Formats: sequence, C-alpha cells, structure tokens
Amino acid sequence: MRSGGAGVLLLALIAAAAVVANAAVTYDHRAVVINGRRRILMSGSIHYPRSTPEMWPDLIQKAKDGGLDVVQTYVFWNGHEPARGQYHFADRYDLVRFVKLAGQAGLFVHLRIGPYVCAEWNFGGFPVWLKYVPGISFRTDNGPFKAEMQRFVEKIVSMMKSEGLFEWQGGPIILAQVENEYGPMESAMGAGAKPYASWAANMAVATGAGVPWVMCKQDDAPDPVINTCNGFYCDYFSPNSNGKPTMWTEAWTGWFTAFGGPVPHRPVEDMAFAVARFVQKGGSFVNYYMYHGGTNFDRTAGGPFIATSYDYDAPIDEYGLIRQPKWGHLRDLHKAIKQAEPALVSGDPTVQRIGNYEKAYVFKSSAGACAAFLSNYHTSAAARVVYNGRRYDLPAWSISILPDCKTAVFNTATVKEPSAPAKMNPAGGLAWQSYSEDTNALDSSAFTKDGLVEQLSMTWDKSDYLWYTTYVNIDSSEQFLKSGQWPQLTINSAGHSVQVFVNGQSFGVAYGGYNNPKLTYSKPVKMWQGSNKISILSSAMGLPNQGTHYEAWNVGVLGPVTLSGLNQGKRDLSNQKWTYQIGLKGESLGVNSVSGSSSVEWGSATGAQPLTWHKAYFAAPAGSAPVALDMGSMGKGQIWVNGNNAGRYWSYRASGSCGACSYAGTFSEAKCQTNCGDISQRWYHVPRSWLKPSGNLLVVLEEFGGDLSGVTLMTRTT
Repeated sequence: MRSGGAGVLLLALIAAAAVVANAAVTYDHRAVVINGRRRILMSGSIHYPRSTPEMWPDLIQKAKDGGLDVVQTYVFWNGHEPARGQYHFADRYDLVRFVKLAGQAGLFVHLRIGPYVCAEWNFGGFPVWLKYVPGISFRTDNGPFKAEMQRFVEKIVSMMKSEGLFEWQGGPIILAQVENEYGPMESAMGAGAKPYASWAANMAVATGAGVPWVMCKQDDAPDPVINTCNGFYCDYFSPNSNGKPTMWTEAWTGWFTAFGGPVPHRPVEDMAFAVARFVQKGGSFVNYYMYHGGTNFDRTAGGPFIATSYDYDAPIDEYGLIRQPKWGHLRDLHKAIKQAEPALVSGDPTVQRIGNYEKAYVFKSSAGACAAFLSNYHTSAAARVVYNGRRYDLPAWSISILPDCKTAVFNTATVKEPSAPAKMNPAGGLAWQSYSEDTNALDSSAFTKDGLVEQLSMTWDKSDYLWYTTYVNIDSSEQFLKSGQWPQLTINSAGHSVQVFVNGQSFGVAYGGYNNPKLTYSKPVKMWQGSNKISILSSAMGLPNQGTHYEAWNVGVLGPVTLSGLNQGKRDLSNQKWTYQIGLKGESLGVNSVSGSSSVEWGSATGAQPLTWHKAYFAAPAGSAPVALDMGSMGKGQIWVNGNNAGRYWSYRASGSCGACSYAGTFSEAKCQTNCGDISQRWYHVPRSWLKPSGNLLVVLEEFGGDLSGVTLMTRTT
C-alpha cells in the first residue's frame, strides 16, 4: 500500500468494528441481516436521471407491486459535479428526493456510489474536467485520481448521513457500492491495480456509512467488503469468504441498444430460470439490471454510439409502462420465493438427483420450514420426476418452486401472464419553420493553431461539435481545373462523425460505429483556382464508458488529412494552420431554448438541407399516456422540448440478420434481437412533465437532412 494507506486501513478497521457493534444492517454467510433478520432480497435498478422526478413515485410503486424489496441506483458524478466544486442535486439529479421516495414506499435502497459506474453513461460517470487534473490516471493507484474520488464518495456519504437516509438512522439505504466491475480490469491495469482496489474498499469503509459495502466482480475484495456477481447467469458464483452472502448485483434483463445495432431482448422464461437457479444454490440477493431502464436525456449516452433509449427490455419499459409478460411473471416468481423465505434463510440446501438432468435443492429450518426447488436442466425435453413420493412435470429448462416441499406454486417456464405489447399511436403532425447554420463563416470565438488538435481538449464536452477549418490555395496550373477530375479529400478521424464542406458546399458525411468509432472520409471535392476553404464539422456521439485508461482515448479529426490528384500528387494538410470553432452558431444563440428561439429569423421549412435547425409548436396530446416523437424520417441530430434536451437521435439502420431466438443455457445479448435491417431507434421519449397544455416548443437540430413531414407526435399505450 502507498504512503498514507496504513492510516486509511486503520480507520477502515475502526469503522468496520463500529458497524458490527451498532449497525442495523449486517450480513452472514446466508444473507444480508436487517435488524437481526436474515432476508432474501429482490432488487431492481432504476436510475433517477434516466426518468423525471414526476415519474419516480409511479416507477417505485410499480417496483414494489412487482415484489421488489430494494431499489438500486448508481450515483452519477458528472451529473452532480459538472464543474469541479460546483454541485447539482436538482431536478433529475435530486438524489435525496429519489431515495426518500423509495423509503416512503416501504422499499430499501442500494446506493452504488462508484463513482465509476460504466452504465453506458457518458464517460462512465466521470466528469470531463477530471481528465484534465494534472498528473491524473483513472482507476489506478494514482494520487490525484484517488484524492478526487475520495472527495466525491465522502461527499455523497456525508449528504446521505445528514439527511438521515442510512438504515441505522431510520432511512432506506441498506447497502453501498464502491468502484464497479474492476476485478476483470486488474490484469490489464498493471501494478497499480490491486493496490487501488484495496485502497478503494478501505476508503469506502472508512467513511462510516454504517451499512455493508459491496464491490461487484471483485474477487479480491477485502473484508468486510462483499464481492458480488454481475451477468446473465450467476449460479456459478461464490463469494471470496464463507462469511459473506451470495449476491447478484446485476441480473441482466436484456441489453442496451447502440445506434447501428439491433434491439436486444431477453425472454422472461430464461430470466426467471436464471434467478431461481441462483436462489436454489444459496443466493440471497438478486438485483435486476435494469428494472426500469429509462432514457439517456441530454447528451448522457456513452459508448460512444449508445442509443438515447435505455429501455433494456426491462420489466418497466422506457416510458414507465409495465411490460407484460415480463413484469407479471417475475412478480409471481418473487411471491413464490417469499413464501419459501423462512426455509431459504435457515442454511444451505441439500441436493438430490432426481433424474439425468433433474435435481432437487431442499432447504429446511430447525423450526420445521421446508422449501424445494425442482430443476430440469435439459434445454429441449420436458421431464416427469418423483420427489418425496409425489410426481411433478418439469418443462425443459425450468425450475418449479415448492415453498412447503409439496406444492409447486410456480414454474419458471410456465408463463400465465398474457403478453401485452405496447402500441405507438399517432397523435398529430407538425408545422415547421427552419433556420440554417452558415457553413462558410467563422465568428469571433474562432481560434487558430498549427496542426490538428484533439476535439475533447477543445470542447470539454460542452458541445458535441467542433469545426476544423483550413485553406488550400490552387494555382492555375493544376490539371484538374481543365479536366474536371476533382481532387480527392481524405480525412482520418478518431470519431465519431464528420461532415465536409468546401467553399460552403456540402460534400457528404462519414461516421463510425459502436464497435469501431474511427472513420475515414474519402471523396472527390470541387475546388477552384485561388483560395479554397475546407470546413470539417466533427461530431461526438458520447464519450467512452469502459476500457483501460479511456481518459486517454481520442475524439475528432487527428489526421492525416490529405488532398490527392494534384499536379504534385498528394498534399498533406495535417500540419498546416487550422482554425477551430467550438459548437454551432445556433447553440451559441440558444435557438434550442424558449427564450433564445426568437434570436434568429426562421424561414420556411427546408427539411432536406443539412445542418439546419427546425422548430414547431404543438399542443400536448389528450390524456395521460406517455408521449414520444417518431423521428424515423430524419437523419441525425438532437431534440429539445420547451428547452429540455430529449437526447440525440439517429436513424441509423441495424446491420446483420437477427435470426431465431435461442437462449437456453447459452443466453447472450446477441441471441434474441429485433430491428435487424431497420432503424435502431425510431421513437424518442418526451416526458409529460415537460409539456404544457398548448404552445409547446419543439426544436430539432438536423445534421444530415431529412423529411420533416414524417416527424409525428405519438402516444404509447398497452
């Protein structure tokens, strides 16, 4: 351990001793113990910034009605500290309000402070300013990083304490998490990895939160921190100490969608089977990731190329509606597990083989409680088994739960809840006005540097956009002026999207994708004798949220940028003078806001023209059904409603072929998916709380061009 580590360790041990002596929440080998009672806990992830405060009570109530005991959420550092020392805990980032609402509904809270969260969230939850702290290196034994991380973790713990939100204070928080899925990174992160992981654990315990801390996917988590499992299946998992409970912090209900990718799904039969299989082997805490996925409002989607929808095929859909049969089938599973809880918490199961692929996991308590899980691991054949002299029919790849060791009250493959797919209903078209960006002008904020510069170092993610502009002089001797064979402009970019203009004329776009954000643009461009202005608009599609030292990953045009087909062959433009301008003129004028929309002169709609702002006014659709926008006819850009950023949109079609859904035993995000060959995301959530009865301002920034006539208000119903 580095200098100062011994002191932190001593504080951690003192704090741990105090927790054991006084805490209302402890744990043992079998379960988390709350006020002296072992509990089988069913939990679900609901991320407060991915919905609105007005949605929170309903989401939390639906979680409770679905049989959950716990709401789990990350804490999003970059949302709470967008500038160093400047904090934001209002509106969608009102963490205290969210935790209190969960408590008022009678649910516990698992607070995953991180502060690295991954979560397909911009920069993994880290604020961009963190990247520019002198000497910093993320998530390793690095002094500047540890100092900033500790400062934020301590602030969150202190805030929760001051609000009385930990369970020992009468609040709902029963568990906390530090770091996130760091264990698999250790081998790639070098010598500083293990010391950092140990430091993070001890630092967290030393905050005196008074509840157990967990570290997911962290097999070397030191006592008293609990190591936990994340995955599609976690029945193979055992904690690193016999004194710790078996916990599953992320049971993946589906998977995220990326622009240009298909939409993943997970059948509820497999989800229920995975959970029952975990519990029958001694698991006592299961958290669904996600229970409500929500929406990546603003520019919070990471990746890059993560879609604005974070629906995740969750039991509660992106819009807050119950997804059937997933929600109902899992509710019935939770009810069966709760009926079996007195036996489940008593000790470890005994295992009986009752067939070639079939087993019985039996739990018995000293008070006479008995529960059995009868499992059939065959992926395609049903089985009839005999247990305790009774016959039971088990469908393929299923588990039946017998809370009294006699009556099968639930089978994971027998879905009784009827399917009720949601519908998108047209709710009215829109009348548009447009304002076009000047693609051939620079304003007073522009600045010039020698050579190409990395985009994020200029924008600090205040905008997705950075203009790269340079000039090329063409003399009269160039042969292409006579032949009409225009020179070839080639641009190599670290990502994520570029648009090219020469002398103000558009010459197309190029973009990368989720698996490879880098791109190359190479097209003939029309040039004339004299000075020619080359303008490249580089657009970011979210910052990376995972990987080793992703603080060093790049965005923007890093070159080389070349012009070929000239008399002298190829000319490298990379090292000449370039003029830079951060953001778009419309952004600086605030045309996306209610107050700024009148700052420019809007004209007749020009839907097909690239780099254009469009606005329309609309009345809120009647009723209370969730509202969305159908953007399938448009290209790529962003959406604002009454000044609220509804996120990035992109009619990027998913490549590949979806094929048949096959999941039993080998489920992965690639097995069950839709939208292959179609748009990855067509509809964009507009929260009801953003709307007035009439006169709502919709502003759309369209980068590529599109058909405005296809943009339609929608409502979503089941």
